[in-house]
Amino acid sequence: MKALTLQPNLVQQVREAILGEIAAGRLAAGERVIQEQVARTLGVSRQPVQQALLLLRSEGALKDAPGRGLIVAPLAADEVEHIYQLRAAIEALACGLAAGRNAARAAQQGPALIEAGRKAVASGSVARMVAADMRFHAFVYELSGNPLVAPAMGAHWTHLQRAMGEVLTKDEAPRDIWDQHAAMLDAVSRGDARRAETLARDHILQAGGYMTARLRGQPRPAAGA
Repeated sequence: MKALTLQPNLVQQVREAILGEIAAGRLAAGERVIQEQVARTLGVSRQPVQQALLLLRSEGALKDAPGRGLIVAPLAADEVEHIYQLRAAIEALACGLAAGRNAARAAQQGPALIEAGRKAVASGSVARMVAADMRFHAFVYELSGNPLVAPAMGAHWTHLQRAMGEVLTKDEAPRDIWDQHAAMLDAVSRGDARRAETLARDHILQAGGYMTARLRGQPRPAAGA
């Protein structure tokens, strides 16, 4: 068996950096992603960049360009809508399980995440807002105690990050996102599984409606994230 020479952590860091540029709108749909340029900008060799680009292509964020190379794939509103429908069921399950299994931990550790999320919105930084949202939901997945929840959602977060980033770069952040998160956390912290499930499901479906409406250029409905 040969020794491994490529650092998986570095590949993931490169992937996240490229995805961050796409989510922030600095790499637009249809724009070519040049391996050598990315490597030079990030100060890494071409190998981790190549692996990161292949990962993003397999996740649907990039696609083959005419001729050769890769370009940023368009973000389809229908696909985002379908992901949010699936996400509503998984998030409701996660919140319900979290309320039954880890209410005390939610009460102890959750408020700091809510505070960080509100600060991210106040900062106006799209990257901070998306990262804070992801941390909150990852915390709920962990509290659920079901090890399959995070991987089930992980496959879809590439598109979710892009959707949130694309909307937030063109529109102000919905003001009630963290009020909704706080209400979900309160239900989990009190061990109220039924209310936690309902709040999570409503939150995600509302978020999906908001995101897809904005991606389609429709009037803005009520929001979540």
